[in-house]
Amino acid sequence: MPDLDALAGSAARALAYLPWWAESLILIVACCAVVMPLHGIVYRAMKRAVAGKSLFWRSLVSRTRGPSRLGLIVVAISLASTTVHLSWEVRIALNQILLVAFVTLTGWCCATALHIATVIYLRRFKLDAEDNLLARKHFTQMRILERAGVTLVALVTLSVALMTFEPVRQYGVSLLASAGAAGLVLGLAMQPVLSNLVAGIQIAITQPIRIEDAIIVENEWGWVEEITATYVVVRLWDWRRLVLPLTYFIQKPFQNWTRDGASLIGSVFLYVDHRAPVAAMREKLAEIARATPLWDGRVVNLQVSDAKESTIEIRMLVSARNAPQAWDLRCVVREAMITWLQAEHPEALPRHRTEWVSAEEPALRRAEARRFAA
Repeated sequence: MPDLDALAGSAARALAYLPWWAESLILIVACCAVVMPLHGIVYRAMKRAVAGKSLFWRSLVSRTRGPSRLGLIVVAISLASTTVHLSWEVRIALNQILLVAFVTLTGWCCATALHIATVIYLRRFKLDAEDNLLARKHFTQMRILERAGVTLVALVTLSVALMTFEPVRQYGVSLLASAGAAGLVLGLAMQPVLSNLVAGIQIAITQPIRIEDAIIVENEWGWVEEITATYVVVRLWDWRRLVLPLTYFIQKPFQNWTRDGASLIGSVFLYVDHRAPVAAMREKLAEIARATPLWDGRVVNLQVSDAKESTIEIRMLVSARNAPQAWDLRCVVREAMITWLQAEHPEALPRHRTEWVSAEEPALRRAEARRFAA
C-alpha cells in the first residue's frame, strides 16, 4: 500500500519547482474542481428552501446561480492561496483581483435583485388595457427608479473597487463622499449625468410624463415610448423617434394629452354657406357619433363659432377614449358631414356671390335718383 505522507511530500516538492503562474493555474483548476460540485449541492438545497416562499426569492436564487458560483470560486481561491508557495508580489496581486471580483459580483447581485423586484411589482399592471392610466403611472415610476437604483449601485460598486487600490483610494473616497479636489473635478465632469439622474427621480415622483403618454413636444405629436436614466424616447405618429434629455421635460413646456386621463375631445371645423341648416347638421352629427364605435358616448356638440361675409364657421366637438381614436373620430365626422351636405344640402356648401352690373346701369341709377329727388 503506498505511503500517503510520502506521496504528499513528493507532490509538495514537485510543486516547489513549478513557476508561479503554473502554481496559480493549478490552484484555480483545483478550486473549480472542488467548488463546482459543492455549489451544485448548495444551489439545489437553496432551491428547495425557497420553494414555498415568494416569487422574489425563487427568482433571486434562480437568477443569481452564475454570480453565486463565481463568488464561491473567488472565496475558495482566496482561502487556498494561503497554502501555495507564491511570492509576496504575486500574492498581493492575486488577493487584489479576487477582492475586486467579489465587490463586482456583490454589485451584480444587488442590481439583479432590484430588477427582479421591479418586474414582479409591475406584473400586476397591463399597459395594453383600455384604461391604462394607473398602469402607465406605476410603469414610469418603477422604471425610472430602477435605473436610478442601478446607477447608484454601479457608482457605489465602482467606488468600493477603487478604494481597494492604495494608489487610487482617494478617488474612490471622493467619488463616494463627494469630497476633495478629485471629487470636485469628477462632479463637474459628471454634471450632465447627475442632472439627468436627479431629473429622472423628479419625473418619477411628480410624473409630468408617463410611459405611453400622448404628448406634443418640439411641434411633434407622439407617444412616450421609453424613459431611460438620461433621455426620453418619443415615438412620433409617423414612426420616427425623437430623443430628448430628461431635463427637457423639467425645464421646458410641452403638451401632455393623457396627463389625468386618456379621454380627449376632438374638434372639427367646417366652413359652410349662410343657408346651411344648422339644426339638421346638429342632429346629423349626433347620428354620425352614435354610428361609430370610436365615440365614447360623452361629448357631442355643434355650434356656430364664427360668421364671416361669405361663410359661417361650424365647430363640432366629439369625445373619444384616447388620442388615436380621437384623431380617427374627427376624420370620420368630417368626411361623413361633408358627404351628407353634398347629397342632401348642396346649397350649404360655401360659394362666392358676384353681381354683374352693365356699363349703363350706374347712369340710370343716378338719373332715377334725381327724378325721385325732384
